[in-house]
Amino acid sequence: MISLDDISKVMVATVPLYVALILGYGSVKWWRIFKPDQVDAINRLVCYFTLPLFNLDFTAHSNPFKWNYKFLAADAISKVIIVAVLALWARCSSKGSYCWSITSFSLCTLTNSLVVGVPLLGAMYGQLGVDLVVQFSVTQAIIWLTVLLFVLEFRQSRSDFPSTVNCTSSVLVVSDATSQVHSLGIDLKDLEGKCTNNDGLQNNISRPSLCSLLKVVSMKLLANPNSYSCIVGIIWAFFACRFNFQLPSIVDGSILIMSKAGTGTAMFSMGMFMALQEKLIACGPKLAIFGMVLKFIAGPAAVAIASLAVGLHGDVLRVAIIQAALPQSITSFIYAKEYGLHADVLSTAVIFGMMASLPILIAYYATLQSLHSL
Repeated sequence: MISLDDISKVMVATVPLYVALILGYGSVKWWRIFKPDQVDAINRLVCYFTLPLFNLDFTAHSNPFKWNYKFLAADAISKVIIVAVLALWARCSSKGSYCWSITSFSLCTLTNSLVVGVPLLGAMYGQLGVDLVVQFSVTQAIIWLTVLLFVLEFRQSRSDFPSTVNCTSSVLVVSDATSQVHSLGIDLKDLEGKCTNNDGLQNNISRPSLCSLLKVVSMKLLANPNSYSCIVGIIWAFFACRFNFQLPSIVDGSILIMSKAGTGTAMFSMGMFMALQEKLIACGPKLAIFGMVLKFIAGPAAVAIASLAVGLHGDVLRVAIIQAALPQSITSFIYAKEYGLHADVLSTAVIFGMMASLPILIAYYATLQSLHSL
């Protein structure tokens, strides 16, 4: 059973995050140190430097030969279930959309497993809980955050291609589009569409093919360290564990000096974002409640179904369900802010999710412990 000392350990792990959050909030709202354009620049610093090195650091020090692959398979199946439901919702419901499907996937599946999960599940299930949540963290960073990055880049690249044109200035627009496309190495023959301007002239205008979009997205991902930092880390982890190697201290120190700032600067950036909003709950109470339902009910329910399907039982099953109810991933907010997609919803989910998570997770723990048949 969780003791007061265990709860204290969780508080020790989470309270410093709110210190960074408050400092970020105050630097914009109270002390006027940073301007809005500087807030965006700091978020980009987090997105392209501290978070990739943070992910590289913890994946490089994992041991993939000791992973519980049935546990990871259950997590993967649960995410496939959620994707299928969201795809059906986006296609069949008048309220469904591609953009909201992306955000809903983040809310249902991406968790703050290292900062909150490690101390909490360690208190609940000892070393087993710690090992499993670290394994989940690595696969989340390698696979699911990369998938999120891909769909965000795909959405942004699709919107960057002009599908229509103001016909009074079509020549200028087409000329600009042509120059942008050739910097990306794409043949305009792949792009179709026509527009007639006020003088009766016709111009080819870009309606990108799937192949063109995928080429653009691939090039952007190759230039984004978030898409490959974890892959580099896990390749090193396999190599190091197989041959008992360690990173040279100068390399390890170079990574560590920036990676240590990852979580803190992410929370600082979130505080700055909050300070620019008109309301404390930036997305409004309805969307905040919707996000909490997805995080604490829909996600764990999908994991429970998938875990039972692959035959998990005992404490491994309990850890699988509880880790799915951990508060929202901070990285998901950083990506949402960078790509301009529902950052208000994700910031609310992170901030209030961490506040609500402790009593909710303890309730999950007590309920699952009482179900001895699992």
